[in-house]
Order: sequence, then structure tokens, then C-alpha cells
Amino acid sequence: MTSFYSLLVLFSLVSLALAKTSPRPILQVTKDAKTLQYITQISQRTPLVSVKLALDLGGPYMWVNCERGYTSTTYTPALCGSSPCQLLNTTSCTTGTTCQPPVPDCFNNTCGHGPDNTIANTGTSGQLGADIFKIQSSNGKNVQTALTVPRLYFICGSNFINDGLAAGVTGMAGLGRTGASLPAQLSSYFRFDQKFALCLSSSTKSSGAVFFGEGPYTLLPNVDASSSLTYTPLIINPVTPSGFLGDASPEYFIGVKSIKVNEKRVSAFNQSLLSIDEEGKGGTSISTARPYSVLETTIYKALVAAFVKAMPKNVEKVANVAPFGACFSSKNIGSTRLGPAVPSIDLELESKNVWRINGANSMVEAKKDVLCLGFVEARTDFAPTIPVVIGGHQIEDNLLQFDISASRLGFSSSLLGRSTTCANFNFTSTV
Repeated sequence: MTSFYSLLVLFSLVSLALAKTSPRPILQVTKDAKTLQYITQISQRTPLVSVKLALDLGGPYMWVNCERGYTSTTYTPALCGSSPCQLLNTTSCTTGTTCQPPVPDCFNNTCGHGPDNTIANTGTSGQLGADIFKIQSSNGKNVQTALTVPRLYFICGSNFINDGLAAGVTGMAGLGRTGASLPAQLSSYFRFDQKFALCLSSSTKSSGAVFFGEGPYTLLPNVDASSSLTYTPLIINPVTPSGFLGDASPEYFIGVKSIKVNEKRVSAFNQSLLSIDEEGKGGTSISTARPYSVLETTIYKALVAAFVKAMPKNVEKVANVAPFGACFSSKNIGSTRLGPAVPSIDLELESKNVWRINGANSMVEAKKDVLCLGFVEARTDFAPTIPVVIGGHQIEDNLLQFDISASRLGFSSSLLGRSTTCANFNFTSTV
């Protein structure tokens, strides 16, 4: 009996070690210079075709434009009432002409779901199907042999919702909090805990990454970015973006309790906006579909006023450059390892930890000799459902680990302080 338990313990330790060392999926992510969208690439179908997708952190699933010549001998529609349809919590059932072999635009008894383009804010109807899916892999330090999923489910989109995406992009890679997102499907197939880490490069000439599974997440020069994470709970919003109660939002929310500029609290707005109410309104989400953080009007105006007041007196305020509301001459702004020497912005979190936003993530070079505060005001023609949306610029060169299993976010704050960036993962070597 003793030897049996010894073997069991040994097997468990070996399994844990294999889970940490086995190759795990990874996405290489580039920033499109024209649209500022974050773009990745996977391979899909038989024969394999490279597909460019816009990264959608809060997207519920992957969708692909099937009107752009989708041809595959391994495409399989998801039949109404099947387990894949239940993952999407959809009761929609589409009937039509049956084809052999099945193709995306010829379907019968196929469950439907409406894919959304969260960048252009458009949506349409579509069908759920599956196909072969191939993705790069990593050991946390280097790229490894590509991994294949024989059947990964996605939604077929159309030309209508493709409008507004970067050139060559034909869909979106949803990383959201659902059973059909890429993190959920990949963790289920490869049997690792449902977590992933996002590390976006601030440069349009180099790549960042999405690491699936546990760390290490090693960046040159041999910096494990996961070794210094601070944690805060991920909050579930019980209402979807379309307003349906009971089907939780796929977006990632964190509890921001207050906002500070140079360690002074910004108070000139209704603080209750920072909390999610029973209708799903309020709170703070994180998004890759927005290039800059988007703030409800009163929060935006209060932050801008506090930031302008905290700026050194010898820094000249200049004419604003759209879409920004506070711009400055850069001539008297110094440079630090963490970016321009400007007032810090702190998000005080529910965990009592602080997410500090320094100059590299708060300022944008809008034109020569002009730096602008890189936050934008939400549309004023209707009240935004989410008053604070943390956008791409504010999370670049930060490592964010979304641990869905433990319902927590790990964040590094700027990696510039550790003399590395998100562009420093080694995508060129397999050694």
C-alpha cells in the first residue's frame, strides 16, 4: 500500500512537471500602424490557410469571414442542440439546404449565433462550425513545434462585419470569459488550467504575445515577467453587453475603487460609477478593441483637470490634437526609463493593490514636440454602459495574466522598469 501511494505521489509530481514544461499555445501579436488594432495569425482548414484575426480580449469566441472564399474538406457544422451550441447558450437553429460535404454557406439544422465586430460596433447572424486549427507553441522561452486542434469551434461571419478591420484581417480572435473562447477551447483540449497572459508591444515594428497556460513567460534578457505579478479579483458582470440578464458578460472586469493623479485622489465625479449595478452598468473593463482608455464624460473631465493641474508649471499646454483633450509641448518634459516624466496615474483596486500608469502608458506623441494624455472621452450622445474601459495603449509593455480558473488578474505594471518589453519574446529561436 505504501509503495502504491509513493507511486501515486510520483505520478502527480511528474504530471505537474509535464504540465509546466509541455509546449503550450502562443499567439504572435503585431500592432497595425494605420488602425492601431492588435493582429494575430493562425492556420485553419484543409488544406491549411493562414488567417489574420484582430485580437478581441472580451470577445466570446473566434469568428471568421466565411464569405471570403472559405473552402475546407474538414469543416463540420454544429448541429442544433449539440454540446458546442450549449457552450454558446444559444437556442437559435438555422435550416436550409443540406450539402455534402458540408460548407459554411450551405447548412441545415445548424445552431446560429450573432458574431460582433467590437471595433466597428457592428453585428450580424452567423452559424457555428468547427475545423482544423493550427497554432504556434512555446515552452515559455522559445517557440516550439506548432500544435494542432482537430476541431476548434468558431462562428462564420460575413463581409458586413468585416468592415472596419485592418487590411488583410478576416475575423476576430475572442479571448473572453466563455466556454467557446480560444482560452477555453485550448485549455480543454490540451488539458491545462484556463489562464492566459497578454503582453502587447507598443511598437508597430515588433511583436507581442498571448501565452496560453501557466508561465514562465520569459522575455529577453532572461526576464520571467510572471515572477513579479500583483493580483486583483476578476469581477463577473451578470449582464451581457447587449443587456441580457443571466448570461454573464464575456468581458474582463476589475474593481477600481479610486483614481489618483500624483497620489492625489480624483474626486470630481460620482464614485458610484466605478461599481457595477444590478443592471450591469458601471465598473471597469479591459479591452484590446479600443486603442486608448475610454472614460465616461465626468470621469474624463475630472482626470484631465487633475492631470493638467499636476503638470509642472514650466510645461506649456498646447492646442489639443484629436481625439485627445489635454496636450503639452514636450520641450520641458524629461525622459525616464518609464517614459515621459509626467504625473503618475494610479488605479486603486479592490485588492488594495495599485496599478500605476506611468508616462510610457499615459502619454501619446501626437505630433512633433507634442505629447497628449492618451485617454479619450466616451461618446456623449448616450450614456456608456461601462464608464471606464482600459484600452490598448495603457496595457502595452505590461504583462496581464487572466486566470479564469482562480478568477483573478495578475498585472506587472510597466515592464520597462525591469529593462524589458513585450517585444522581447524570442519568436525566432527554438533552442
